[in-house]
Amino acid sequence: MEPRLVLLSRGPELYSTRRLATEAEKMGWMVDIIDPLALTVVVDEDGGRVFHKGWPVECEAVLPRIGYSITRRGVAIVRQFEQSGVIVLNSSRGIMRSRDKLVACQMMAEARVPVPITAQVGAWEDTDRAVRRVGGSPCVVKSTEGTHGSGVFLVNSSQQARQLVFQMLERGMRPLVQEYIKESHGSDIRALVVGGEVVASMRRKAHGSEFRSNFHLGGSVSNVELTDEQRNIAIRSTQTLGLELAGVDLLESDRGPLVLEVNSSPGLEGIEGATRINIAEKVAQRLNNLYERDSVDSEKIGGGPGYNEKGSEHAF
Repeated sequence: MEPRLVLLSRGPELYSTRRLATEAEKMGWMVDIIDPLALTVVVDEDGGRVFHKGWPVECEAVLPRIGYSITRRGVAIVRQFEQSGVIVLNSSRGIMRSRDKLVACQMMAEARVPVPITAQVGAWEDTDRAVRRVGGSPCVVKSTEGTHGSGVFLVNSSQQARQLVFQMLERGMRPLVQEYIKESHGSDIRALVVGGEVVASMRRKAHGSEFRSNFHLGGSVSNVELTDEQRNIAIRSTQTLGLELAGVDLLESDRGPLVLEVNSSPGLEGIEGATRINIAEKVAQRLNNLYERDSVDSEKIGGGPGYNEKGSEHAF
C-alpha cells in the first residue's frame, strides 16, 4: 500500500506546494494537501488525534508549510502529529525556533555559528546603547518575527532607530537592532539544506537602492558554488535549530560568513529556477529514506510498516 503524506499548506496552488506534492507522488506517496486551519485537534487520555471534516487524519508522514501568520496554530497541529509517531519534516520545535529571530540568533551564537551582532530592545530609551553595541549607524532595525523581508529597515542614524523602535514597541512588536554588513549590501546567499546536506545554493541580489535581496521583493537570483566554510555553517545552523528542511541565508562579511536567518518553510521557485536542481525530488527522497528507516524499526518490534495501534475506524 502506498504510504500517505499530508502536506500542510494554505495554498495548494503555490509553486512550492505543487512541486513537493508532484515529486512525492512520483516517489510513491499518496499525497493529501490540507489547510492546517481546517484541522481539528482532540486531546484525550490516549494523547489525542487530528481530524479533518469529522474523520481522523491517518498518514505516515507530514510535511508542514506553515506561514508566519498562522505559526502558533500550525505548530500545534504539527505537534499533535509528532505525538502520534508519524514522520514530520520539520518538527514543531524547529519551526518555532526559526520563527523567533532572537531565539534563533541566541541558539546559533551558543553553538558558535557566526551571526551578525544583534540586540533586542525592550525600551526605546535603550536604542542608542543598542546601536553603539552593533557598531553604530547605519544599522538594521527589524521585528523578531516576519518573512520575505517585511518589517526590516535600514536606518542611517540613532534618531531614526529610536523613532522606529518606539513605533514598533507601540504596536506590540519586539524590535531588534542588528549590525549592518556593508560589504554584503543588497546581496546574500541562500543555501537549501535537506537532511543535513546542502542540496542547492544561489546568490540573491536586490534591485536599485533596495538592501533586502529577497526573491519575493523582485531581487534577481543566480547559481553560486559555496565554499566549504559556507556549506559547513549552513548545515550547523539547521542542526542547531533542529530542522530537516531549511533555507539558510548567509551574509558575506569581512570576518567570514554570517547566518542572517534560517527559514523553516523555504520557497523553491527561485532556487530551482536559478540552479536547475530538482529540490522537491530531494525532499521526497529524504521522506523515503526516513520512511524506510522507520519501517525497518517497526518490523523489528513486531508492528510492521505503517503499524498504528489506534486504528483508523473512528469518526470524530
